[in-house]
Amino acid sequence: MAAPQDCIFSLCVDPIKVSSCVEVRFIDKIKGKGLFAKKAIKKGDTIFVERPLVSAQFLWNSLYKYKACEFCLHALETAEENARRLSGIPCLSLPHPELCKVHPELHQACPQCQVMYCSNECRQAAADQYHRALCLGSSQEDPNHPVNKLKDAWRSMHYPPETSSIMLMARMVATVKQAQDKGHWQKLFSQFCSRAANEEEEIAHKMLGEKFQGQLTLLRTLFTTALYDDHLNRWFTPEGFRSLFSLVGTNGQGIGTSSLSQWVHACDALALTSQQREQLDSFIDQLYKDIEKETGDFLNCEGSGLFLLQSACNHSCIPNAAASFPNNNFLLHLSALSDISPGEEISISYLDCCQRDRSRHSRHKILRDNYLFICSCPKCVSQMDELDLTSEEEGEEEEEGEEEGEAEGDEMEDEMTDV
Repeated sequence: MAAPQDCIFSLCVDPIKVSSCVEVRFIDKIKGKGLFAKKAIKKGDTIFVERPLVSAQFLWNSLYKYKACEFCLHALETAEENARRLSGIPCLSLPHPELCKVHPELHQACPQCQVMYCSNECRQAAADQYHRALCLGSSQEDPNHPVNKLKDAWRSMHYPPETSSIMLMARMVATVKQAQDKGHWQKLFSQFCSRAANEEEEIAHKMLGEKFQGQLTLLRTLFTTALYDDHLNRWFTPEGFRSLFSLVGTNGQGIGTSSLSQWVHACDALALTSQQREQLDSFIDQLYKDIEKETGDFLNCEGSGLFLLQSACNHSCIPNAAASFPNNNFLLHLSALSDISPGEEISISYLDCCQRDRSRHSRHKILRDNYLFICSCPKCVSQMDELDLTSEEEGEEEEEGEEEGEAEGDEMEDEMTDV
């Protein structure tokens, strides 16, 4: 179902437009705020569409030629170009190329630094919000430029898959720098979840690894050299930088875009004969096999963003809503997974489908380690009588998963380099 017009956060308007579908309420000191339905919402309905306050493509993702609009993260490759690169088959031709919704003729570059945008509207929107403060001009490829030094340091500390990006923080600073009403933007950013100092250190530890304290100090030094502003001096102190880092790590929502994926979905909707459908499905199946062999799991243009409404959604192991990005850009669609009554809290899951199927103890371990809370959703409450420890079999699976994760971590750079 299409989103109600008054719920859409347009590229052309203030992203903090109030939706008539939902409201944010304070719950308690432990859970903080939550998002609640103001009226009945049916399963499958789009609850709202929201644009982020800031967003950024992951730095590793960009380095390995996943081309995305510098503002809205819209994939810039055509579906055919995307398929050729991911499969390693340079002469590949896609059937039904007219289904691709990427329009290279509309793409525009920043006249100074040449970063690319999907349209003049996005180029202008970026310039108006933050890009003038971050544009490197002719120094775009200069490794000694302070912003490039910051990017290089982040990549060296945070191998893919990234969970957030130092550039979200940079764009927060640049947005305030450029704003006429600086207090307005500072107030907006202050509405995201904040943490106590010890929790912020735990988040930094998770994001940067064992030597996080030294890494955090180096990042802050580089961040300050590249972006310092008197209006934001508290963000550049050790405590303020750690708090900013925690804000992005806790609230950053992953964004994925793909022209190939959009093309595949458009193919699914074609009216074809059974023979034509079989041939097309066979072609797509083989294409994905070729991509898996060549590229692995790194399929999409990926980044993260700070979404004010979405960030108010608390976790549940049985969520009644889920986020997606069907427009192939940074517009987040929150859709109902079940009927939602007026006054009911709207919840999403911080876990993927496989993680949600694991035991209560395993789910709690993931949430505690990565989000620093213990879940008390109805599913967890109903499973309170389960043993506090995972079964021996699940424990063995977890150890194997961790070992595989470490091995995958070693292989990830190779996979990305192959792209």
